[in-house]
Amino acid sequence: MIRAAATASQQLRKMASSAIPQIKNVDIDPRGTFKYILIKVSCPDSDGKFEDKLIVRGYAECGYHSDINDKVTDELQALKSSKVIKDWRSKVLGGGRIKHDPGAKTINVYGYSQGFGKADHELSVDIIKTQYPSYQITWSDEGY
Repeated sequence: MIRAAATASQQLRKMASSAIPQIKNVDIDPRGTFKYILIKVSCPDSDGKFEDKLIVRGYAECGYHSDINDKVTDELQALKSSKVIKDWRSKVLGGGRIKHDPGAKTINVYGYSQGFGKADHELSVDIIKTQYPSYQITWSDEGY
C-alpha cells in the first residue's frame, strides 16, 4: 500500500512539471489569506494525445472553492477560444487555504474544501515553490 501511494505521488509530481507552458503552474493572490484549489488540467498535444498538468489557483475574491474553479474554467476557455490550446479538461483534486505574506516571504498551505475535499498540500507546496523559490513554504493538515 505504501509503495502504491509513493508511485501515485511520483506520477502527480511528474504532472506538476508537465510541458503545457501556456497554463501557469501557480496563480495566487500576492498577499493575504484565501481559499485555493489543486487542479489537474489535461490538454491534447499536437498528436491529439492528452497531456496532464497540475496547477494551483487561489484568490481572496472567491468566497467558495467552486468560485475559483469557475474562474479557472473561464481562463481555460479563453485560451481555447484564442486557439492557444486546442481543448482542455479539468478536475479539482481538492482544496484548502493559503496564507501568503510577501513581506516575510512565507506561504502556509493548510485546511480543506468542504466541496472538493482536502488537496494534497505537500504536492501543492511543491508546485507553489516553482513560482516562489526564495520563499519559506510550509503546509499543515490543521485548520479550516
